[in-house]
Amino acid sequence: MNPFRHLLKAAGAHPPVGTWVVSSNALAAEALGHAGFDWAVLDLEHTTTDLGDLVHLLQAVGNTRMVPVVRLPWNEPVMVKRVLDAGALTVMFPFVQNAEEARRAVAATRYPPEGVRGVMGLSRATRYGTATQALRHANQSVGVIVQIETREALDELEAIATVPGVDAVFVGPADLSASLGHLGEPAHPQVMELLARAVDRCKALGRPVGTMGASAELVAQYRAMGFDFVGVGSDLGLMMRGAQAALSALRTQDTTIVHSVTAGTLTR
Repeated sequence: MNPFRHLLKAAGAHPPVGTWVVSSNALAAEALGHAGFDWAVLDLEHTTTDLGDLVHLLQAVGNTRMVPVVRLPWNEPVMVKRVLDAGALTVMFPFVQNAEEARRAVAATRYPPEGVRGVMGLSRATRYGTATQALRHANQSVGVIVQIETREALDELEAIATVPGVDAVFVGPADLSASLGHLGEPAHPQVMELLARAVDRCKALGRPVGTMGASAELVAQYRAMGFDFVGVGSDLGLMMRGAQAALSALRTQDTTIVHSVTAGTLTR
């Protein structure tokens, strides 16, 4: 079974928690896996990560229990082919607007006659030709997640989510908020209302739905809505928040010490 499908099936009442890897750094990705995240998006859309970096990220995450999801830069079959040959088993397609785009996404992940994926036997995906059954089972092994990121796409949610081969839907709050005129406000009430309705609609279809937020507090609200999988932050985001919190605490302490000295209250 595809690892991400298995993760969702085994989750029960506790939605798997993931994060984003945007630094292109294999050690950071490996560390996040050991930190205990259930899944992570290795992002090719909004990062400098290239295919060579991706192979190193997949190798690093392979040393952990964290399930990798590769977000493609676009719904483009040549890139899909190369990412799958690099060893990705679950891919996320950004900005899917309608059922036809969802069908194109699925077709790019399938070998003929079910799709248009080109065949390469000596790839990392086939363990360089040693996994003799890899090609035969590839069409069933690859997982497909489609991103819904605009009001127009939400209007087409049922048609997109029910395309054969789509395993899960991911609603992106950042782009959705921008499409609604609330750029930079993913927790705007209108966005939150549409997210909650998207969960209900996907539940009615029996299709898993996920999302992500920058903070644990926001993601807790998503979990309460009923999302089946959630992501929080990113490697760089978590690092920056930790660094800023540490600096803020030290600078506050420094200020307190200075005030104490000025007031003559510092004890030795």
